[in-house]
Amino acid sequence: MNTLEKINLLNFDRKAMQAFFAELGEKSFRADQVMKWIHYYGVTDFAQMTNLSKALRQQLQEKTLLAVPEIAMEQLSKDGTCKWLLRLNDGNCIETVFIPEDGRGTLCVSSQVGCALNCTFCSTAQQGFNRNLTTAEIIGQVWMAVRRLSQQNNEHDRHVTNVVMMGMGEPLLNFDNVVSAMNIMMDDFAYSLSKYRVTLSTSGVVPAMEQLAKLSEVALAVSLHAPNDTLRNELVPLNKKYPLKELLAVCKTYYGNDKKRKVTMEYVMLEGINDSKEHADQLINILHGVPAKVNLIPFNPFPNTKYKRSKQINIDKFRERLMRAGLITITRKTRGDDIDAACGQLAGQVKDLTKRSARAKLAAMEVAVEARTDLNS
Repeated sequence: MNTLEKINLLNFDRKAMQAFFAELGEKSFRADQVMKWIHYYGVTDFAQMTNLSKALRQQLQEKTLLAVPEIAMEQLSKDGTCKWLLRLNDGNCIETVFIPEDGRGTLCVSSQVGCALNCTFCSTAQQGFNRNLTTAEIIGQVWMAVRRLSQQNNEHDRHVTNVVMMGMGEPLLNFDNVVSAMNIMMDDFAYSLSKYRVTLSTSGVVPAMEQLAKLSEVALAVSLHAPNDTLRNELVPLNKKYPLKELLAVCKTYYGNDKKRKVTMEYVMLEGINDSKEHADQLINILHGVPAKVNLIPFNPFPNTKYKRSKQINIDKFRERLMRAGLITITRKTRGDDIDAACGQLAGQVKDLTKRSARAKLAAMEVAVEARTDLNS
C-alpha cells in the first residue's frame, strides 16, 4: 500500500479511533493506547508502541501513517511570541502562533487555508480561500507546537495550556473536522485541555453555533466588531446573512443554564470607524441580557489596508464606558506584531481559488495609478 492510500491516524478522535480498531477486530482499549502514544507521548513510530502486539504494530505500519504539517519557517518575536509557517502536502501553507504569558501558553490554531469570508479588516481574508483543513492538519498544529516548544531551550516554561481556534479561516465552516480536532484537544488520552481552555472564535455562522452548543462544551468567542447591522455589514459581510438579532439570540442561550460562563465578544478598534462614544453606547444596548464579556482588540495593520488603529486614549475611554455599564471588558495586548503574528495578521501562503487576492492587488494598483494621475494633472 502506497503512502497516498494509507490512513492518517491523526484524523481520528477517540470515537473514530475506536471504530477503526473495531474494523480491525481489536478491542476498543487499543484505540486509547494508540491515542496516548500519538498525542500524549508524541510517538510516530509504531515499533515504539510496545504495549501493542507485534502483529498489530505491523498491521498499523502497513495500513496507516502519522503525518503532521511540515515546519517551513519559524519566527520568534521580541516579546516571546512564536509563529510557524506550516507546509501542507498540497503546497499550501498555513500559520500557527504560540503566545506565552505568565503561567499560560496560548496556541492560535488555523482551520482553513485562507478564509472563505471577507472581513475587511483581516489580512487572512485578503488572501482568498483554497480549502478546509483536515482533522489531522488541525490537530497536527497542536502536536507540532507541543513537541517543538519542548525542544526549545528557554528561561521560562513554554507549554500549551490553552488553544484558540482563531487562526486562519472560519472554524464553523469546517464544522466536522474542527469539532473532531477539539475533541482530541480535550481528550484525557491526548492533551487533556479543559472545556474552559479551548475556545472557538466565529464570525457568526448561526446554524453551526446552534449545532456546536449541542455537541461541544468549548468556550465561544464571537467576532463582533460593530454594534449595529449597517456597520457590521461592511466590516463582517456574513452579517448580511446572519444579522445581529439572530447572532445575539444564539449567544444568549449558548451556555444553557450555566450562569458562570460568558461568550467573549471580540471587538477590533478601528480609528473613526467603530470607536466613538455612540458606538460604545450601542454596544452596551445590544449586549443587554447577553452573558458576555468584551475583548477590545487594537487593530493590527497589514499591507494596503485602509484602516488605522484607534488611539490608545480612545480605546481606554471606550473600555471605561463599557465597564461603567457593568460589562466585563479587557483590552487585548498586542503580541507578535513585529513578525506579523498579531490578531488579524496571519496570511500563510494560499493558492487562492476565489481570486480574491488577485482582485485586491489589481484594485490597489488602480488606486495607485489614479493617485499618480491626480498628482500629475
